[in-house]
Amino acid sequence: MPETITIVGAGMMGTALCWPLCDNGHTVRLVGTPLDEEIIHSIRKTGVHPKLERKIPATVKTFLCDELPGALRGAGVVVNGVSSFGTDWFVEMVAPRLVPGVPVIAVTKGLHVLPDGDVQPLPDFIAERLPAGMHEKVSLNAIAGPCIAHELAVRRQTCVVFTGHDLSILRSLKSVFATRYYHIRMSTDLKELEICAALKNGYALGIGIAVGMFDKSGSDGLAQMYNPQAALFAQSCLEMRLLIKALGGKEEHASWLPGAGDLYVTVYGGRTLRLGRLLGQGFSMAQALDQMAGVTLESVEIITRLAGALLVLEGRGLVQSGQFPFLQFLDGVINHDEPVAFPWDRFCLV
Repeated sequence: MPETITIVGAGMMGTALCWPLCDNGHTVRLVGTPLDEEIIHSIRKTGVHPKLERKIPATVKTFLCDELPGALRGAGVVVNGVSSFGTDWFVEMVAPRLVPGVPVIAVTKGLHVLPDGDVQPLPDFIAERLPAGMHEKVSLNAIAGPCIAHELAVRRQTCVVFTGHDLSILRSLKSVFATRYYHIRMSTDLKELEICAALKNGYALGIGIAVGMFDKSGSDGLAQMYNPQAALFAQSCLEMRLLIKALGGKEEHASWLPGAGDLYVTVYGGRTLRLGRLLGQGFSMAQALDQMAGVTLESVEIITRLAGALLVLEGRGLVQSGQFPFLQFLDGVINHDEPVAFPWDRFCLV
């Protein structure tokens, strides 16, 4: 049965969900955050999303940030399409307007690190900050798995995972979003899936460094640079698995859609790969950031947060020193001006 769906955040991934939702006959409202004003104006003027470089479905209704209350009124599902850096804004501006019984599902990738080194998925972080009496009345969920916005917008076959605490709500959400090309699995392992969703951004940056090294050196005859990239990919999956296990979760998710699958698509493009390539080409972190001024870099934030969490977890005896050489290497390059020299001999030591 058709619903009214409000997507808060007019970035690429939030907007890409307009396609399956409109194909299913739903009424879609796309709301810009304070950072999306130009996007909304562009869509209203030309019908084209300037970053997706594509006309959005004609039935989508657009709303500016100050029109948010009206956009939320009567919605049957709310999509949180803001970046992790916009979480506080979402808590302040959207959370007080959520309605009991109306589920929220997020495309946001990120984690909140607790003082004891444990991690909290952003849906749980937001749930704790809902107005009094709303915590048990609003279900907050997330989408994990490999999905490039540009490809969803042209209806490429895509497999993702909807995750949250209530399987019945996930089934209901699946019925709203699933199409012949947007295939949805479900899991109540929210924490594990959100660890994968966040960490893959950090590791994709690291693989991007190897891509940048190839950009700089070029091929040697027929020899490319796939061997090192594959080794880094494998180390990434191993470290995701080790962290999930250390935090008491189901480690097999690291080799499934949320981990290996999402990492695979992330190393093929986007801002995370671009930053890694710049570092691999010889730019310092400061120089690379100058090149990418104004670009949201969630990968840098997640590397920094989890590198700090590892120190706490090691002190608690939950992880061992040297178990995460790739993550610690990335933290060194990003935050401590260490050289871009992969610690190959420390990899794959379980």
